[in-house]
Amino acid sequence: MVDTSQNALLSVKDLKTYFPTDEGLIKAVDGVSFDIEQGKTLGVVGESGCGKSTVGRSILQILDMPGRIEDGEIVWRGHENGDTQEGDTQEIDIARQSPNSRLMRTIRGLEIALVFQEPMTSFSPVHTIGNQLIEAIRLHQDLSKKDARDKARELLDRVGIPNPAQRLDEYSFQLSGGLRQRAMIAMALSCDPKLLIADEPTTALDVTTQAQILDLMRDMQQQNGMAIMLITHNLGVIAEMADYVVVMYLGKGVETGPVDDLFHSPQHPYTKGLLRSIPSIYSKGVERLPSIPGNIPHPFNRPSGCTFRPRCPSVIDGVCDAHIPVLLPIENTDQSAACFLHHDPQKEAVGAVQEEVTNGD
Repeated sequence: MVDTSQNALLSVKDLKTYFPTDEGLIKAVDGVSFDIEQGKTLGVVGESGCGKSTVGRSILQILDMPGRIEDGEIVWRGHENGDTQEGDTQEIDIARQSPNSRLMRTIRGLEIALVFQEPMTSFSPVHTIGNQLIEAIRLHQDLSKKDARDKARELLDRVGIPNPAQRLDEYSFQLSGGLRQRAMIAMALSCDPKLLIADEPTTALDVTTQAQILDLMRDMQQQNGMAIMLITHNLGVIAEMADYVVVMYLGKGVETGPVDDLFHSPQHPYTKGLLRSIPSIYSKGVERLPSIPGNIPHPFNRPSGCTFRPRCPSVIDGVCDAHIPVLLPIENTDQSAACFLHHDPQKEAVGAVQEEVTNGD
């Protein structure tokens, strides 16, 4: 496997994001690593509750209280400031920055933008779409209100919203779901970010509108050369959009690899289960779709060893319950998997013991 981390726009290394509560510690993200290259699309996939959205929010340091980044690195290589020559960039560990620092306020929106999962709740219902777009533009760019309004109109036109001048004076509840999502993308792209984090951008949209939104994102990527981190549970969207995929389960990355390799030769039992559950045009109407047995464990009642063990059809007794699998490269492939079917548990035992000691602290 080729190490691209030094050339990546963003490198996430063993990220851990925890939420302390009165009932106990919720390990929403408990060890995720990946790289995002400029102009490429990374797909993050998994069942609801596996920590996908928390990863995106951790990158932008917009976690809900009392969430905090407990450990790991988020290395951003796309920051520019006045102290560097034009075209030069700085390497910054976002995980070590204060969420309210001037640096993070600069990075948010200007360099890394987020398309929220539900635009209806993301837009203010008492301010027009135009007012919110203009505010986002002027926050990072030295433009007059008139020039910012002209740019906002151009953005709405650019993302395919009809009658953009009229839409600027409308409220979010006056727009359809597809138009709201387009307006959210327009706001995210208002400052030409280098990385766009799209959190379930096609949720609750009809199939035709979904295809239009994905085409729009792809066109914007080709025009701007930006990277995209696509968070979704829809494997069809991943197959269409992603170059590289991270599969998450209960806060951990269990498999990574190029999209074609992962779909044609999945290595982790969880990935295989997800792919088997996709409806096929060749299946008969009376056939029941295969499903992964059981449910995701409660965050306060994590299984010992491999967290997927209670649902795994390939569990190895005495191994999967005694050791914690580590995401490691698989020989002769470009994929990595956290599974004892591919790796010797004795080689991973040291890492497992260290992680157990850390968790105990």
